Amino acid sequence: MKKKLFLVTLAGLFLLTGCGKKVELQDGKQVIASIDGKKITAEELFDELKSQYGVSNIIDTIDSYIVNKEITDSSDAEDYAKGQLSYLKNQAEASSLDVDSVLSQYGFASQTDFLNYNIASYKKKELVKKYLKENRITEDEINKYYEENIYGNYTAKHILIKSTATSSSTDEEQTAAEEAAKTKAKEVIEKLNNGSKWEDLVKEYSEDTGSKDSDGLIENFTKGNVVDEFFNATVALKDGEYTKEPVKSTYGYHVILRVSATAKPSLKDKKEDVLNALAENYLDNDSNLYNNTLIDIRKKYNLSINDDTLKTQYDQKTASK
Repeated sequence: MKKKLFLVTLAGLFLLTGCGKKVELQDGKQVIASIDGKKITAEELFDELKSQYGVSNIIDTIDSYIVNKEITDSSDAEDYAKGQLSYLKNQAEASSLDVDSVLSQYGFASQTDFLNYNIASYKKKELVKKYLKENRITEDEINKYYEENIYGNYTAKHILIKSTATSSSTDEEQTAAEEAAKTKAKEVIEKLNNGSKWEDLVKEYSEDTGSKDSDGLIENFTKGNVVDEFFNATVALKDGEYTKEPVKSTYGYHVILRVSATAKPSLKDKKEDVLNALAENYLDNDSNLYNNTLIDIRKKYNLSINDDTLKTQYDQKTASK
């Protein structure tokens, strides 16, 4: 919000000094306001604003120029911003609040202001990721991530048995409920071993209301779409096989029947996804990387700050790089 205050104040400064009135001078400097015993010059006001907000504004202006030069397509950023606004509206509505009032509390003048802020933030992060993909990520990292994290799509069916424990259950009660759920899942597997039909067991046992009416079907998922325990167990099966031991996850105990799997996509087809994932991992694991990368990008564009005050502020702000 400081950025907006600075720009608005500067705009006011120009209006005050160029609104058609004869400008009063003091020692050759424009006087933009006065009170008894004090005349305030445009230079004094500018120096004060520069000392408080100058470096932040010059950085924002420079970064905005670079972002819009490097990231020319705003469609993804606009979709992201709309999604953020939609989420905020839903949250406000759930709390019986007016979304514009909520935005105002966070310093946004309007919904458009909020959208523009999120568009700019998204594109700035895309700029950072673009630089990392081009200058930091190695081919070895790309190949390693592809081998370890890229899979085809899987379709499976499952029967979910949940623990009856609640947040108020004692440790003993939770342990007992876990054991009961696991025993029940083993009972399902035993019945499958003895020839019971899958569809009958789903109807009798499964507590997953989202898939129970479709034989427990979960279609076309890959790593990251389902919990790791479920995914890893599915990968370990062959088509038509079911797990011989219950698979525990945060949801409960699963009995999983693998239906089918597609071939792993080529690295060529998934390379951009791999690069994005690696860039995100870099940023998640290094809290300083985002700002440090922006510093490197400005150097790439030969940033030069001629004002001594602003240069000192910038050097101090970026000294830890």
